[in-house]
Amino acid sequence: MKIRTYGDGDYDAVVSLWNECFGYPAPHNNPADSIRRKTTMNDDLFFVAEEDGRPAGTVMAGWDGHRGWLYSLAVAPEHRGKGIARALVEHAMAALHRLDCPKVNLQVLSDNEGVLGFYEKLGFVAEERVSMGRKLY
Repeated sequence: MKIRTYGDGDYDAVVSLWNECFGYPAPHNNPADSIRRKTTMNDDLFFVAEEDGRPAGTVMAGWDGHRGWLYSLAVAPEHRGKGIARALVEHAMAALHRLDCPKVNLQVLSDNEGVLGFYEKLGFVAEERVSMGRKLY
């Protein structure tokens, strides 16, 4: 497995992977739009895990100068259980650390127990916060 920065040639495979892993019923989470917005940032914080020359997983990181975030961690079902998700998270956190990021946050749906357990094994803890959001369009 190789982890590298997302490239334009990954577009179709990543859209397909995200649709398979997430479903995305909400229009504001449309993979094509998310990828377009992320790649216009030119921050090199969008990573792809490659297996046999094809994308097997992804993670996006964000850094605003205050704290970092992890988004869109996805691993194709046929590649799960190989440590790809852990490697992607560690890779993204190392990239944020190099930017002097002191803390990394992420959000998980409260009923997604398997994913919550995964992040807990990586040292993440639930914090007493209320996550709020507002759609702009």
